[in-house]
Amino acid sequence: MSTAKIGENAGLIWNALQGGALTTDALKKATKLKVADLNLALGWLAREDKVYFEENENETIVGLK
Repeated sequence: MSTAKIGENAGLIWNALQGGALTTDALKKATKLKVADLNLALGWLAREDKVYFEENENETIVGLK
């Protein structure tokens, strides 16, 4: 996968999180990304310090900083 595509997917995630934090499952559903593509894009956003992660029970919640 190209870095351009990962960046594009990061934009999808960014837009989905504008309404508030989501679980990774809800984020996957909202963006329609495959798990691998979602994780790559989340890594991109995390490296840029744009998102935060919280562990809640058996779920990971992602939100914008």
